Amino acid sequence: MAPAVKICGLKTLEAVQAAKGADYYGFVVFPRSPRNISPENAAKLKVHTSGKTVAVTVNAGDDLLQEIVSKFRPDYVQLHGDETPERVAEVKKKFPVSVIKALPVRIAKDINLTARFEDIADMLMFDAKPSGDLPGGNGIPFDWTLLAGKKFKKPYFLSGGINIANVEKALRESGAWMIDISSGLESSSGNKDPQMIADFIKKVKAISI
Repeated sequence: MAPAVKICGLKTLEAVQAAKGADYYGFVVFPRSPRNISPENAAKLKVHTSGKTVAVTVNAGDDLLQEIVSKFRPDYVQLHGDETPERVAEVKKKFPVSVIKALPVRIAKDINLTARFEDIADMLMFDAKPSGDLPGGNGIPFDWTLLAGKKFKKPYFLSGGINIANVEKALRESGAWMIDISSGLESSSGNKDPQMIADFIKKVKAISI
């Protein structure tokens, strides 16, 4: 079975069209990110997608989430900040959307945080713990073997420092079957390269795990 692919940080029609064949399309609604897009513009691009759509947020308040849900209508909201299990449950209760909870990883004990979210979130994401101001899209990997042999109640994405050269290694070392990529497909910060997107999807879909 070929791994599932999420292309994150999409901002342009060209990038969305190049992502044909992706399973998930991620749109970052976070003003501090170079990949930021408004809910209105994300909605315009959504009609060109062929998979599930994800609105990526960071510690978003209810007003922003309401705007995202009403204008963009994504299949998932990704909570990529410091959201507590209680906040994740609150978001699921208030808004008609599934939730992906991102969890930062640097050392083995960080994986243990998963237990707090497994019964609440619909999917999980393991991303490298950031060293700078942005919680994601930093192009930094973590030790993928920390996930090897782990079993979780919910499906999970592997993210952080992934590119076309190391994606097969990342999948095999971690045991993940869902991959998330953002900065690894950019010609410059925040700007996706359509050819890199197409090549990456083709590469991953040829991998059997």
